[in-house]
Amino acid sequence: MQDHQFPAQRLDYENLDVYRCAIEFLAIAFQVIESPQRGDGELRDQLRRAAISVVLNIAEGAGKPSAPDRARFHAIARGSAMECGALVDVCLVAGRIDRATAERGKALLVRIVSMLTRMCR
Repeated sequence: MQDHQFPAQRLDYENLDVYRCAIEFLAIAFQVIESPQRGDGELRDQLRRAAISVVLNIAEGAGKPSAPDRARFHAIARGSAMECGALVDVCLVAGRIDRATAERGKALLVRIVSMLTRMCR
């Protein structure tokens, strides 16, 4: 994972591999978002919101005291990660992302979805 210059002090969720993968995917999403092309504002906005949702729901779920509450937020994060996968496909078809970036993003999303699936049980 890239070094994003986070503070030395860490909260519990920052130690989760799924959170670190979600942050890494968010960095990829921001690369796509920062290269605007005419007519794709809605697509970029949807990718931004879905990628941020994955990160935020993982963090919020980690802070919940009960297993059912944690599972609910992890399920929401999982749904957002699946949405990100579809958005990567759309970006690829629309020519907004190159194949190598799409494959890197999808590989991260596969890991994220797998981990979140286990965390929802």
